[in-house]
Amino acid sequence: MTTVFYIFFGLITLFSLAIVFTKNILYAAFSLVIVFFSLAGIYVMTGAPFVAVTQILVYIGGIIVFIVFGIMLTNKLNNQNVMSEAHNRLFGYGVGLLLLIGYVMTIAQIDFDFLSTNGMDAPAHDVRAIGVLLMTDYLIPFEIAGVLLLIALIGATVIAGHKPKEIV
Repeated sequence: MTTVFYIFFGLITLFSLAIVFTKNILYAAFSLVIVFFSLAGIYVMTGAPFVAVTQILVYIGGIIVFIVFGIMLTNKLNNQNVMSEAHNRLFGYGVGLLLLIGYVMTIAQIDFDFLSTNGMDAPAHDVRAIGVLLMTDYLIPFEIAGVLLLIALIGATVIAGHKPKEIV
């Protein structure tokens, strides 16, 4: 079980680096799909299948589709390939190195014995129990989150459709 965890961890690390260092945006999007699948695998191993399925449906099913369609629709503007430009590389490498050090220190302190136990029987991981909690105890925060997402969607639509007036 620990070997599978390290395989997923290695895939996440490898393809995250591919996202950072590739200049082709389409390759970065496909690398992000592999990172999300590997992360969903780790969620399943830790006894959180609901979070894993949500990860796959929301991120891979939704966001990656939008990224790929956006890339496909804008791939050749004026017969030029869309490539990302690197700005502030030194600052990015510094922040990345600090985050890597923090992650390694955190991972070194984790006791990975919880991977050998099966946490699937816990009621907190049951999809039905999560649904009941969302519709009873956490109904107000759930509805507030929905309204905030709707407001953000309306705001994004207004900003995207707004064309400034020309001063004549």
